[in-house]
Amino acid sequence: MEHGRRLGGADFMRAVACLMVLAHHLVLRMNFYKIPPALDMTFIIARFGNHGVSVFFVLSGFLLARPFWLALDRTQPLPSLKIYAMRRAARILPGFWFALTVGFVISFTVYGFPLDAELVGRYISGFFLMSQWHWRTFFPVQGDGPLWSIPFETTCYVLLPIGFLLLFNAKLRSRHAFANRLLWIGIIAASLVGHWLIVAYLPTDNVGRGWQFGFQGGAKEWMPRYNPAGFFAIFAIGALAAGIQTILPARRLAIYDIIGTLAIVMGAWQLPQSIGGAAEGYAWLGIPYQFPLLPLAVAAALCTLPQSVFLAKLLDNGFSRYVATVSFGVYIWQDIVLTLMQKLFPWTFGTGSDDVLGGWITSCLIATAIIFAIGTLSYVLVERPVMRWARARENTMMRPATA
Repeated sequence: MEHGRRLGGADFMRAVACLMVLAHHLVLRMNFYKIPPALDMTFIIARFGNHGVSVFFVLSGFLLARPFWLALDRTQPLPSLKIYAMRRAARILPGFWFALTVGFVISFTVYGFPLDAELVGRYISGFFLMSQWHWRTFFPVQGDGPLWSIPFETTCYVLLPIGFLLLFNAKLRSRHAFANRLLWIGIIAASLVGHWLIVAYLPTDNVGRGWQFGFQGGAKEWMPRYNPAGFFAIFAIGALAAGIQTILPARRLAIYDIIGTLAIVMGAWQLPQSIGGAAEGYAWLGIPYQFPLLPLAVAAALCTLPQSVFLAKLLDNGFSRYVATVSFGVYIWQDIVLTLMQKLFPWTFGTGSDDVLGGWITSCLIATAIIFAIGTLSYVLVERPVMRWARARENTMMRPATA
């Protein structure tokens, strides 16, 4: 948000990320051996909707870094970290904790996993946002796989102000905006070095490694290439994009429409680039989701869309804004819905049917309606009330004291 208005293009990018991840999880329920040949490429590309996670990280870095860049350029003090932390906690924790707890309960009540120290330990590590540091806890619960990314993102929430503390330091702070952006590139480089060290010196062994061994085997397969340092590099590219966007002239020009369009096309083109390789789209330094080209394309779009003449208005339509609004709830509840459907109704998604495609489409439509209904309820009943409480609390904190 900027001056009470939505930042052009942000809703569209959030909606795209949300729908990409949902498409990914829906496609995983399709029997790939029974896909009509004419649709092979469509399903294969949709399989890489998991790259939407990268879009989420870049967008978060972009939006959260803007107040820091604006304060830095105006030679104002560092924005309140207490308010920053309260906003992040209010936005993420209520919905996350609720979905995490539901996923934990159905892990042993519906899916039949033993309620042992291992399962409880994973839940506790997720509850305290510490599950991202080891393959045993990587997936906090059996009942909701996508929750793995929330602790990763909260690590980025912590690292972002630490990076800006360096830039706001009197000895490093520069009066030249360009120099400050170069310093941030140094922070991105440091995170890449951290990622390389983790991959090089903290490998996982091969015992029980692979998705055939369940979530923990899959976590062993993903780690150490999936690590907080590498994901912060993705997040930090979004933060750099915010730094660039805040120094661009405020005037709207058609050139930004052109650049924004090219950036979106470049980003979309990264999905087929993953064909033939790992489903995670490992790229430079083994960082997933076509790093750095996909994050750079998203960053370029976020830089230019706010200054576009027509493109942002076209993309930030009512549908995009609705999806963006409920996207967090859609993300954290989709796997619970999809997995429960398969568990309770084994015939869903075309399983055992002669018309596999028709059954899959029907189940996808039903599942999507349920997921968006739950996502909407999550926003209205859980997320929004806490955010409003936090905003009121913030206003009280910022109100000048009177004698």
